[in-house]
This record gives sequence, structure tokens and C-alpha cells, in this order.
Amino acid sequence: RLVLAAGLAKALSPAFAKTEKDARTQTPTELRFPRDLGSHPAFAIEWWYVTGHLLSGNSPNQRQFGFQITFFRSRVESTQTLQSAFAAKQLIFAHAAVTDVEGKKMRQDQRIARQGFEVARASEKDTSIALRDWSLQRNDGQYHAIATSDQFDFDFVLNQTQPILLQGKRGVSRKGPDETQVSFYYSVPQLNVTGSLRLGPQRLPVQGTAWLDHEWSHELLHPQAVGWDWIGMNLFDGSALTAFRLRDASGNALWDGGSFRHPSMNAASGPYIFSRGEVQFQAVRGWTSPSTRARYPVEWLVRTPADFYTVKAVIDNQELNSRSSSGTIYWEGLSELFDSNGNLVGRGYLEMTGYVAPLRLLT
Repeated sequence: RLVLAAGLAKALSPAFAKTEKDARTQTPTELRFPRDLGSHPAFAIEWWYVTGHLLSGNSPNQRQFGFQITFFRSRVESTQTLQSAFAAKQLIFAHAAVTDVEGKKMRQDQRIARQGFEVARASEKDTSIALRDWSLQRNDGQYHAIATSDQFDFDFVLNQTQPILLQGKRGVSRKGPDETQVSFYYSVPQLNVTGSLRLGPQRLPVQGTAWLDHEWSHELLHPQAVGWDWIGMNLFDGSALTAFRLRDASGNALWDGGSFRHPSMNAASGPYIFSRGEVQFQAVRGWTSPSTRARYPVEWLVRTPADFYTVKAVIDNQELNSRSSSGTIYWEGLSELFDSNGNLVGRGYLEMTGYVAPLRLLT
């Protein structure tokens, strides 16, 4: 999921750029909605990523949970000319997880299938993607997310409360030193969530706040990048914060960026987009996974133009093992956001990839 794709815009479809020259000088036409809420099968990699913070029960006995569901679409270039309906031209895979803060445990599951035969589908018209009994559907500004597994299941309605946030330059997000290294990327922060969550035999009504990312590109990563560190945070005042960096094998930042949008910023002014060098990630505390022996920073100082924030994982072990679907192991989990005065100002998700091995996806 991810959450960020480091794309190389080799050639863009007419929906995004009038010519390849436009693409390479980063002057695409504007993203078109609702069309660009849907799938872009001509691109190599794409994902829809939903994360959130949930509450169940009444104070002082409220329970806290985090959740994520991510659908990936991967184009298999070698099969595109095959005529058989059984050819795996597009792969759909998905990850879902629930973090039980009180129980200090994360439960996870995954799916993978070739697109077609009503097993896996991704509409090009709007957000409508499904993989067996998992799905993410959009209708009139309202999303519906469903996931089931032996350990958990959830059924959430997510209502949009704010306009779409275009990341980067009108939805074209730089992911490297070359101006053609871009992805198409928008977010929908501050989604209002209601629904039900089952953990084992117990089913709970829940409500909370979520964040949606949708991103697509021609390449996953800059050639020298091994992974990334990323945060997407819903602040209590209605603001939305994104910050990321791409790392090389030495742990240095190849590229960084992000955005900040306060509720007072209107559609005309847009969010404040961070320039290269304005975001810094500094590790504060680490945790070593008992299963992979990878060491992840689970507390960060993240310096941005909006403020100097501290990001703290609510529990340390939120490592996802998705070897049997996307082929990756990464850390992705519910975290809290503190401002430079030490005040808790928001919650969201921290994602860290490339700590076990350089990030690669199955294609």
C-alpha cells in the first residue's frame, strides 16, 4: 500500500497528458473525477489505501482500534498480447489488518488473484474494486469497505467530509530528482467511519476517522531507492498532514515531500505542498521484529514546514508479512501525532518499507 509509488512517467495516457513531452515536463492535464477515482490499467502499479482509527464503547471504557485495507493492481507486461481469457494481464492483491490497542495485537490477512471471472475486478469508471469477498466501493461520496478472515472481519461506511486533496502539483507527485519521476496521487482525509468490527467471536459497533490514498505510476521506485517512510495523519482540528521520504541503501533520503491542508484552505489555494528538502525524518526509538529481525524506527521526529512533529506507534509490532501476495514485508500501523509542544494533535498511519529487503512487488 501502500501507500506511495515512485513512478517514472515513460508515457502517459491521454487522460493525463496531451503529449509525452507534456508528461516529461510535468504539465499534465488536470485529473478528471470521477474517472480518475477508478483503475488505470495502462499503468504498471496502482493502489487504493484506506487506514483509520476506531473507537468502540463509552468513556471511560472505550476501546481503540486501527484498521487498514489496501487493494493493489499490477500490470503484467509479458501477457498483454495473449488472447486467452485466462491470461493474467492484471493481478489484484489486497492486504487488511486490525490493530487492537488494548490487546496490544495486530491481526492481518491477504488475498491475490488475476483479474477476471468475477473473482477480481477493478472498474475504470469509479472506485469499485473487489477481490473475492473483500471490496472497496464508492457511491455519491460514500465509500464502503468490507474484509473478512478467520481472525477478524469488518464492514465500514466511510463518508467524505472534505474535498479531494491533490498531492504534488495538481495530483502529479514528484518521487525523485528527475522531473519525470512522478506518480499520480490524491488523498481523501478526514473520512467519517461507522460500522462493525469482529475480533474472534466478538462483534463491536465502531466509529472513527479514516484516510484514503489512491496512487498510480509506471514504476514502483527510483532505481537507487530501497524503500520509504511515510505518514498520513488526520489532525483533530480537521487538518491533514502527509510526509514521506525515499531512502537509499545507506538510509539517506533520495527524495522527500508531502503536504499540509488546514480546513481554512479553500479549493482555490489548495494545500501547502512541501518542496524537496523541507521534510526530515529522524529516528528516535527502534523496535526489532522477533520474526524477521528487521529493526524499525517506531518513534520519529518529523520536521515539516507545518511544525516539528513526533510520531509514535501505538504498539510496536505492526509488521505485515505479505510474502504470499505482494511478496513484501513491511511495517504499517496506527500511530499518534504530537506537536512541537508535546500535545497530542492527531492520529493516523505510519508506513515503513524496505527494512527487511529492498522493496519489490510480484508482477
